[in-house]
Amino acid sequence: MKIITSVDEMQKIALKIRSEGKTIGFVPTMGYLHEGHLSLINHARKDNDFIILSIFVNPLQFGPNEDFDSYPRDIYRDEQLAEQNSVDYLFYPTTDEMYKGRLTTTVKVTQRVDVLCGRKREGHFDGVATVLIKLFNITQPHRAYFGMKDAQQVAVVDGLIKDYNFPIDLVAVETIREEDGLAKSSRNVYLTAEERNVAKKLYEALSLGKEKILQGERNAFQIKMFIEDYITNNTNGKIDYVEIYNYPELTEMDQVSGKIIIALAVIFTKARLIDNITFVV
Repeated sequence: MKIITSVDEMQKIALKIRSEGKTIGFVPTMGYLHEGHLSLINHARKDNDFIILSIFVNPLQFGPNEDFDSYPRDIYRDEQLAEQNSVDYLFYPTTDEMYKGRLTTTVKVTQRVDVLCGRKREGHFDGVATVLIKLFNITQPHRAYFGMKDAQQVAVVDGLIKDYNFPIDLVAVETIREEDGLAKSSRNVYLTAEERNVAKKLYEALSLGKEKILQGERNAFQIKMFIEDYITNNTNGKIDYVEIYNYPELTEMDQVSGKIIIALAVIFTKARLIDNITFVV
């Protein structure tokens, strides 16, 4: 594995790989790698000749009440995990290297952002889109890998790739789960023993909602109420939202049809957990 910190060097390497007829799989991250990231890497390894993993804590996607400086970082551990999982190039630029001076253009995401978690994170996905445009141009991937744990981000990236005609296949990788169904997350360590025990009910609620739809229920409001009641009666968490949308458009519907997402966020004492499932009705 080779560690690259220069934008120009990374781009030259990527262009050379493409000129030789080889394929590039790209996994963009902000570091502090976990099993979800490793799953993306493993999927990329199966599909491509080379893997580029980027680690860049992007300041543009942090809001005024989100502390960029305290975001967890452990580059030594990340380097070890990347090498152990057969990453070919680890792209690890500094902020100054990525943003040399003030940007002369800005990216504004206008769709798929004013719902779910994006509702409370104004400007977040503008920062995500900006850095991804840069990273896509730098790494020149054939395929880019994102986890469905953050399905809203996947939807935004889908729109970005189509809007700007990037010749990139978006590969959405299913959420990695614990044996009892709880979505794996670094936030899970903040759950108390009791909260961890009932947190599995979140995925159960999503699954039961899906089952209700597949059995014939089509009223989105009724399905949401069913899921909310299940969470309220079986956990001590506070519901932030339960939503049902078209996917990846993330638009509301009264009667569910087509490809949909059921998504939720639930707040426990020291952790806010998100989860979702997507499927075709």
